[in-house]
Parts: sequence; C-alpha cells; structure tokens
Amino acid sequence: MSDRAGIFAGDDPFRIAQAWLTEAEKAEPADPNAIALATVDADGLPNVRMVLLKEIEPDAFVFYTNYDSAKGAEISATGKAAFVLHWKSLGRQVRVRGMTEREEGAKADAYFASRALKSRLGAWASRQSRPLPSRAALMGEVGRVAAKKGTAPARPPFWGGIRIRPLEIEFWADGQFRLHDRFQWRRETLESDWGVTRLYP
Repeated sequence: MSDRAGIFAGDDPFRIAQAWLTEAEKAEPADPNAIALATVDADGLPNVRMVLLKEIEPDAFVFYTNYDSAKGAEISATGKAAFVLHWKSLGRQVRVRGMTEREEGAKADAYFASRALKSRLGAWASRQSRPLPSRAALMGEVGRVAAKKGTAPARPPFWGGIRIRPLEIEFWADGQFRLHDRFQWRRETLESDWGVTRLYP
C-alpha cells in the first residue's frame, strides 16, 4: 500500500503492534496491555472480558489464565479467540482474530514464578468462574493453599498461557470527522503470507 506510512509502516504486523504498545506504555495511564478478549460459548453466545496481554511473540500474542475458567473452556472447545487493544490516549486500537494454542512449558512456569506470592496462591485457590458462597470462603481457601503449598508454589496444571496466532490483525487510528485510518492484515492460513487492505472507516 503506497499510503501505508508513518505509524502504519512496516512489513511485520507483530512489530507494528509492539511499537504501538511500547508507545502506549508511555502515554496510557493504566494497564496499556489490557485487552478485551472475546470467546463464544457452546450456543454461539459471545463472552468478552478484560485480561492482560503478557507478550507479543514473533507470530503470536500471549496471555495467561485458568484453563478451567469460562474463557479457558470456551477457547478449548473452539480453538479460536479475538481481542481488541484500545488506547484512548493515542486514539488507536489493534483488533486480532485467530487460532489458539496452550503455552504449558518452561515459559509458563517462568511467568508464574515471576508473579507475586499472593497471586500464585490465588491461582491455586480460585475455582475461576464457578459460584462462590462468600469472600470469606475464598480467603479461607487461600489460607489452606498457603499452608499446604508454602512460599514457592509450582504452577497449577490447570493454569497457563494461551497463545493467539492471528488470521487477521487490524490497525486503527482516529481521524478527524470520524474519517479514521484502518489497515487490515489478513492471511488464509497460519502458514500463508499476509495481505494488507485499507478499509473504509
């Protein structure tokens, strides 16, 4: 695209996304890596929630979760997910749709170990997305986990990374009079080359 210049320039959408995130880290007041993650349930009804994007890899986006949670179960069932990164401070967003795979190896272990101890204990204690009778019940379970697991709990087998490998990535920037700039990167399969199309706002 001859007019794909400035913040949209480049031959690698993951590098563009990383550059935008790096810029947002200096401008966005809180959680510049927060993404609105979308999945669908068994009836095709969408679900969306905020989670934190932890890494942009050379060909994927990675976040971490409880695999037994609603989002974990829905991702396991479909193998697909979508998300949007939005930065009001920059007037930009990145939209991603693609296929998923788990990250359950050394990278997941290292990230889990880097979390605060109370967050690691909470990961063990929380039966995420299931009914909870009271906050006291949750805190009691955290206490039981702490007594059992100690100060260096290993990563739970039901907790780890989700890697989203995109088939589509869209870069959007705010324009005057709602005449925004939108460029969609799309590939037919994960092995295909990217094509880039400017979209009407």
